[in-house]
Order: sequence, then C-alpha cells, then structure tokens
Amino acid sequence: MNNQLLVLVADDEPRITKLVALTLHDEGFRVVTANSGEEALRKAEEVRPDIVLLDIVMPDLDGIEVMRQLREWRPVPVILLTAKGSTADKAKGLDLGADDYVAKPFHPDELAARVRAVLRRSAGSPGAGVVRLGEIEIDLERRMVTRNGEIVSLSRTEWLLLQHLAANAGRVVLHTELLTKVWGPEYRDDLQYLRVWISRVRRKLGAAPGEPGPITTFQGIGYVLDVEGSRRASGSSVPEPARGQAVAASSADSGFRS
Repeated sequence: MNNQLLVLVADDEPRITKLVALTLHDEGFRVVTANSGEEALRKAEEVRPDIVLLDIVMPDLDGIEVMRQLREWRPVPVILLTAKGSTADKAKGLDLGADDYVAKPFHPDELAARVRAVLRRSAGSPGAGVVRLGEIEIDLERRMVTRNGEIVSLSRTEWLLLQHLAANAGRVVLHTELLTKVWGPEYRDDLQYLRVWISRVRRKLGAAPGEPGPITTFQGIGYVLDVEGSRRASGSSVPEPARGQAVAASSADSGFRS
C-alpha cells in the first residue's frame, strides 16, 4: 500500500506547494509539504522522502542550506525551485549539489517529468548488497557507508560515484562511464572534474593525502574499487574491466592522475 514514492516539497508560497502537491499526487506520488526550511528539515527526518523539492528563497533557511544539511545525513535527491531564472543562479545550485533545477513559473507536466528523471538516475546504479573493504562497509541497498562502525557522511555526488564503483567492485570502471553515469554525457571528457571528486571520496574513506586508499587509479583508463582478493581470483594483477570493455595492461598509480 505504501509502494508510492514520497516527495517532500518545501516552499513558503502556499499556492506553489498546493500546485506541486496536486500535480505529483495525480502522477502517483505521495507528497508531504513544508512552508519553511526548518520545517523541511524536521519533516525530512520524520518521513525520509525519496526526493526533495526545495525553494531557494525561504524566510528562515534557504534551499541551499537545507540541501546541505540534508546531505549530511542522507544522500537524498534534490530539485531546486526558484523564481530566479538566470544562468548564474542555475549554475550555483547545480554546483552545490542539486540534481536538477526548475525555474518558476513551471508547467506541471515538466515538473513531474523532472522528478521522474531524477528518481530514475538515482535508482539507476546496478547492484545491491554490502561491499566490505577492511573496516569500510558500503551498503548499496540502504545507501550507507560506515568506517570502523561509524557512519561516513557523503554528499550526493560522492555517494553516486562510490556507489557505481562499489557496484562494479574489483573491475576497472572507465573514466567516461563514471563521468556519464554520475554527471551526464556532457561531462564525459572532463577528467580533471572526476579526479577532484575521486580525491574527495578517497579522503572520506580514510586515505592519507597522496594515497589512493581502496580506490586504485589505472592511468588513462579508469578506477577500480579494490576489494581484498578480487584481483587474485582471476590470477591476474589487473582487474577485469566493467561491462566487458577491453583495456591495455597498466600499473596502478597512487596519485590523482588518470
């Protein structure tokens, strides 16, 4: 009975929350609304939504700050709603981790389509279960990472990147695949962007500066989440590539080059 996905909508304009709630109800979603940033945080803790729609401009906490606090405890997808339609505002929201951006006024059908698209991307990573790497556990089903029993706080982008590596643990995942999967096809050639985020995930997993930790670099190819014993299983020092893609033999690099 509760198989419907739950959407939390936060906006200080009642007419907007009503419109969004009616639209998404008609599309088969359950909807909970909030009139402020503080209320949105309280309700998010209570109901654990599948996706959150946040107005950027609210009287107490703005949407950006609400998104930041939400991501400290759970990598929930976020779509920003705002009357600000400039390219600069859109870029700021996306750079700070939003999954999508919808400018007011918006068509209800467009909003529903954006919500479905973000949810598809969020659920699109293959594999489910727990990946263990020494003191680190990556729970793909519960979207949770622990280290020595303590929860590791990840941003949504950090989680998506680690999730895809974990779903292909022991296999090389190509640069282009990671970039396309996490950020979209328009980022497929932006290797420096990927290096920066890989370094962030490495630090979150406890790697010392300049060390790869459990994420090994294959220069010019991609990255592999090095599960203990995964390389020895095939009798080779090079993991098999994800999706059956052929790669040339390469030595692992402990830096952030690719």
